[in-house]
Amino acid sequence: MLVGRKLVGGASRKKYGKVCRMCFGGSPICLFPRKALWVCLLILGIPLPTPRALAQEQPPGPATTAKNAPSALQTPPTAPDLPAEVSGNQQVAAESPSEAGKNQDAAQPAQSPPLPTASTCIVSGTITDVNGSIVPGANVVLEGAQREDRRTTIADQTGAFQFYGLKAGIPYQVTIVAEGLEDWKSPTILLEPGRYFLLTDIKLKVSRLVTSVRVYADQEQIATEQVQIAEKQRIFGVIPNFYVTYDPNPVPLTTKLKYKLALKADTDVMTFVGVAFMSALYQAGDIPNYGQGWDAYGKRVAAGYADTTSDIFLGGAILPSLLHQDPRYFYQGAGTTKSRMIHALSSPFICRGDNGKNQVNFSSMGGDLASGALSNLYYPQSDRGPGLVFLGFGVTTGVRAVNAVLQEFVLRKLSPSARSKH
Repeated sequence: MLVGRKLVGGASRKKYGKVCRMCFGGSPICLFPRKALWVCLLILGIPLPTPRALAQEQPPGPATTAKNAPSALQTPPTAPDLPAEVSGNQQVAAESPSEAGKNQDAAQPAQSPPLPTASTCIVSGTITDVNGSIVPGANVVLEGAQREDRRTTIADQTGAFQFYGLKAGIPYQVTIVAEGLEDWKSPTILLEPGRYFLLTDIKLKVSRLVTSVRVYADQEQIATEQVQIAEKQRIFGVIPNFYVTYDPNPVPLTTKLKYKLALKADTDVMTFVGVAFMSALYQAGDIPNYGQGWDAYGKRVAAGYADTTSDIFLGGAILPSLLHQDPRYFYQGAGTTKSRMIHALSSPFICRGDNGKNQVNFSSMGGDLASGALSNLYYPQSDRGPGLVFLGFGVTTGVRAVNAVLQEFVLRKLSPSARSKH
C-alpha cells in the first residue's frame, strides 16, 4: 500500500510471491482466461463488479455450487490474510489511529486503581494544613530500608497521594515537603502483606522564618549609649564613677558628649558633698590659708568647687575636644596582674586618641596644670606661685594613678550597674 510516497506491505508481497501487473486483485494465481475476460470487459466499457460487490449481491443462504460460480473468479484473500495493493496515487480511506484508539477505549471499561496483592501493599494519605485546608502539589517521598525502595510522587489537586506495589515487612517513612510549610515526617510504617495503609492526621504547620538582621548604628549613637551607661555607674550605688568605661569595644566620644559628661560630673549632688567634705578637712589643716570660721570655710568650699569645675572641664572636655583625645579610663580586665598594673599606672600619662591609638595624655596633664594655674586667681597670696602649681600637679597625678589602680582591680566590683552590664 502506498502511504504518501512510501510503499508498505512489502513483507506480504514477499510471502505471496510476485504480483502480476494486470491482476488488480493482487492474487498470485495468474490464469489467461481471467486476463482475457478483464481485457474484453475493459475494451467494451462494461464495468466489472469487484469481488466485494459480488459478495454483497449474493443473497444469504446456502453456499453456491461450483456450477454457478466460475472458478476463475474466486474471492481473493481478505485484508487480514493479504493486504490489497494500491497503485499510483490512489488513496484508500482507512480508520485513523486516533479513532481506532477511541473505539478501543470505548469498548474497554475504565481501569480502577491497583489493589494490594498477597505480597504487596499500598500507602496513601491526604495532605492538609493545620487549618484543615488541602495542600496540593506537595512533594511526597517514601523512604525504605534500601535505596531501591525509595519512591517519590506529587500530591494531586485534592492533596491526595498513593504508593502502589510496596514490599511487605519493610519499614517505611513518608516525608512531605511543601513550600511555605514545615516539613512533615511520619512515624516508621511496617506494612503487612496485602494491606492498604492510610496515613492520617497529616497536618503541615506554617514554617517559621528565621531572619538574620544585622543592625548598623553610627558611632555617635553607640557613644551616646555608652555615656548613658557611664552616668549610672556609682561606687556603692552612691559615689559617681563616670569617667571609666568597661565596654570591651568602646567608641570615641563626640565633642558634645565630652561636654555632656563633664557637666554631669560637675553638677552631680555627690560632687557638692565631696567638695564640702574635703573643705572641712582642709579647714582643720588651715589649707589654703583662709583662716578659721564659717567665712573661711565658705571660701574653701568655693575655691574647692572652682578647682573641681576647672579641672573637669579643662581636662575632661575642652582639651580632649581640641586634641581629639578620650578623657575616660579604659578598663582592661584581662591579662596578667602585671600588665593590668602597668596599664593602670600609665593612664595619667598615656590616653587613647579618638582615632583609637595610644597618645601622650596632654589633656589630663594639661588640664591639671591649667587648673592649678587658674587657682592663683583666688587662692591667698601665700598659696600662689609656680612651685605650688607644680606641687599640686604632682599630687593630682599621683591621685589619678592610685584611682586607676583601684578602677582596674576594685571599683568595678563595688559598682552594681557595672557588674550587671559587663
